[in-house]
Amino acid sequence: MADTDAGTTEPGVLDRFETDGYAIFRGVLDQELIAEAAGHVDWLRRRHPGLRTEQLGHTLMRDDPFWVRLVADPRLLDIAELFVGPDIDLFASHYISKPPYTGQAVLWHQDAAFWPLEPMRVVTLWLAVDRSTPENGCVRLVPGSHRGGIAAMRANTDVDNVLGEEIAVEVDESAAVDMVLAPGDVEVHHPAIVHGSAANTSSHRRCGLTIRYIPSSTRITAPERPYPSAFHLRGEPGVNLCNPVPVYDPARHYPFSGAGRR
Repeated sequence: MADTDAGTTEPGVLDRFETDGYAIFRGVLDQELIAEAAGHVDWLRRRHPGLRTEQLGHTLMRDDPFWVRLVADPRLLDIAELFVGPDIDLFASHYISKPPYTGQAVLWHQDAAFWPLEPMRVVTLWLAVDRSTPENGCVRLVPGSHRGGIAAMRANTDVDNVLGEEIAVEVDESAAVDMVLAPGDVEVHHPAIVHGSAANTSSHRRCGLTIRYIPSSTRITAPERPYPSAFHLRGEPGVNLCNPVPVYDPARHYPFSGAGRR
């Protein structure tokens, strides 16, 4: 496993990522920003009471200045650049906030089975907003599973779960490893790695923000243009029509440090 401190790039991290399909970066974001992210989740929950908190997804991003500020943080982009290069677009982002006792599982899957990207050059940064442990349903990954093909998916509504689907092949769960993270840590994974997470049956919320970065040369092939979460974040623009950065309005938006500055 590649496991590095914030601000460092341990020699060999990219080689081990190629082998294992994931890496962990510790202490990437400061606790003040993480506290703002936790408040943002609560604000979104109040603003969208009809949505489960596991479903605070990318379609809400287009008019959310804090969300765009968070995914554009230079510390996160520096990590993304290691994997996708200097010209970076956001493809999608999604809070998966599992409430105590009732938080849903995410069944085994590969992200690449779902995404309208061509080519499938993308990396996920999973930012821990809360402490993430086996007890509250942390992410579990099968190291090296990204080196196989992309398997089919099948419906599964027998178990209460976020996706309503699971990978249609047998998964060796004994090979899986738990992504135990502190708030501000970042786990990075390959789009083809097999991963999932258990339900949260503990008394502690488990919230993480998934951030899907692509090189600006990777095309978002979904028919909606611009895609609701397509933003150009660093370097040279490329093939995607991207949304403008939303302008902060205190009457409509979540208040945060630096809001309104351009």
